[in-house]
Amino acid sequence: MSRTKVKRARKVKKAVQRILLVLLTFLLVTFGGIYYTLYCICRGPSQTARELFVSTILETGMLQFLASWYYTEEEINEIVNRNAMEQTVEEVNTDLIVVAAKDEEMEEMDAEPEFDFDENGIALVEMTGRGYMAKLMLVKDPSQVKLATIYPWSDLNHSKNGLTLEELVQQADAVAGVNGGEYYSEGNWGGRPKGITVCEGEIQYNEPKPGDVMVGFNEDDILVIKDVGGMTSAETAQMIKDERIRDAVSFRDEIDKDSNHFTKLIINGNVRQINGSGSGANPRTVIGQRADGTVLLLVTDGRGASGHLGATAADLLNIMQEYGAVNAANLDGGSSSAMYYDGEYKMTSVTLYYSTSSWRLPTGFVVERKGAR
Repeated sequence: MSRTKVKRARKVKKAVQRILLVLLTFLLVTFGGIYYTLYCICRGPSQTARELFVSTILETGMLQFLASWYYTEEEINEIVNRNAMEQTVEEVNTDLIVVAAKDEEMEEMDAEPEFDFDENGIALVEMTGRGYMAKLMLVKDPSQVKLATIYPWSDLNHSKNGLTLEELVQQADAVAGVNGGEYYSEGNWGGRPKGITVCEGEIQYNEPKPGDVMVGFNEDDILVIKDVGGMTSAETAQMIKDERIRDAVSFRDEIDKDSNHFTKLIINGNVRQINGSGSGANPRTVIGQRADGTVLLLVTDGRGASGHLGATAADLLNIMQEYGAVNAANLDGGSSSAMYYDGEYKMTSVTLYYSTSSWRLPTGFVVERKGAR
């Protein structure tokens, strides 16, 4: 090799080394900055900030390990216990919901309507809180709220992806929708639910796990929220038949040092008791029902979207109470939270890549167009 080529090779080598050194320095500074920032939060003077950080992180799918960087297992348990939901075993009393008359009779009853419903019986309310922005969709006729799914499901090899919320709404020829129950979300393939899925009276998935709570509608269009975590698949199948469940999903009610999932919010007008904020702050999706049968579909932002951290359990309880929910339940949230209405996303995923869409989902509650049946 000539002397010129040797010099050139050395220059290239030095340039590469400098670039690598710069990248390494950048990564170390960035990581160090993040670590120090979190350290200041976790070991700083604000107890509220410390507890909100831990409660929030434990609700994420991939970042739960961060809590163990700064706290012992005992400290994490103490924080969770100070900011969690009290357990409740109360069952929904369906007699408390009386679905209002429709069409002409409804118009006579609503001479001065409380909300501005459109031609499909849908009203949209926007609201902001201390750490979130939210959209609340009210659906006057609960029979219009159905479950859309991608059934048959993917196999365990993840051979089938779920659909975005927009695709689920369009597939059902509906006008609106929100994300549904818990699902296997590894890699965002979204092809298989967890717990229970019932669509138009057909049991499409039935593998209840400890802590699971079924959330859905019976054939009388009344929202049913029921513990199923202690049931076998055979027992849930019989319950679904006996209680005439038409559309339902499930979410977990499980609070410990490794996770903080809650489902039940309000049962028979009784607000679930909470400690502290009741949970961390995250994007949320909630379903509820008023005494006249009107369905409430709430989606909040968070995790940095528009500078917001998210909504806590206390926030959700306040909103559902304010809008008259007799029964209400938390659904799958976080990056899955989304709302679609009248051809566009009203609330989208907080993930940058999906900022104008949603994660891929196996289920979603959709709202049919009025008169579609």
